[in-house]
Amino acid sequence: MINYTINVSDLEYFLLVLTRISMFISVAPLYGQRGIPNRVKIGFSFFVAVLIYGTIPDKTPLDYNTVWGYAAIVLREGMTGLLIGFAANMATTIVAFAGRIIDMETGMSMANLVDPTTHQQESISGVLYQYVITLILIITGLHRYLITALAQTFILIPINKAVFDSTKLLDSIVTFLNDYIMLGFRICLPVFAVMLLLNAILGIMTKLAPQMNMFSVGMQLKVLVGISTLFITVGMLPIVGDMISGEIRKMMVVFVNAMT
Repeated sequence: MINYTINVSDLEYFLLVLTRISMFISVAPLYGQRGIPNRVKIGFSFFVAVLIYGTIPDKTPLDYNTVWGYAAIVLREGMTGLLIGFAANMATTIVAFAGRIIDMETGMSMANLVDPTTHQQESISGVLYQYVITLILIITGLHRYLITALAQTFILIPINKAVFDSTKLLDSIVTFLNDYIMLGFRICLPVFAVMLLLNAILGIMTKLAPQMNMFSVGMQLKVLVGISTLFITVGMLPIVGDMISGEIRKMMVVFVNAMT
């Protein structure tokens, strides 16, 4: 018979660790997808909390007097985990943004798909890029980095020591929006440049041969040239994966610094 005892103070501290980890897992990329059952997320969060709890060097006693005081600490840890996971998840939306621009340029913006991971309408190119980039991120070990970074947050932001500075958090959002637009256009730049050149050629052909119906011809050419460009530039997707991975790491660091 196994007889294992634990102090109430240690249990309270462990529950706070579990709260931050479970909130992070619920929204983090790769782990927080809707296709993953909630039981799997809860079980994984528990085992990760057990592992990380043993690695925390300094378990400072909690400063509270009532149940409401402990509830406030729980809310603070939950918000900390949500913000860190949200920072990592924001960077993955850049791919969907680039996919929408590509479909708008190639004339496929009206053909949308339901992304099973988000249950939202997404463009064809966005869904394609999303799955390929997700596979690349898994191959490069981003799932291990997320857990390692989460464990390090307990050293940088001890339990009940998070500071939610609205100014710093707003600056973090502005930093992300700047990177969001810049990286999104960098991803779709090959298709955008080819479509711009194609539009210029079609405009010249309209002047040279006004009897031709360039509207119907142009729509078919845009789809054909757009798909061909995507096929030719598929070798650049590992570079896109490195860009998204670097943005995830950057935003996690920025948000953690905003809460220290």
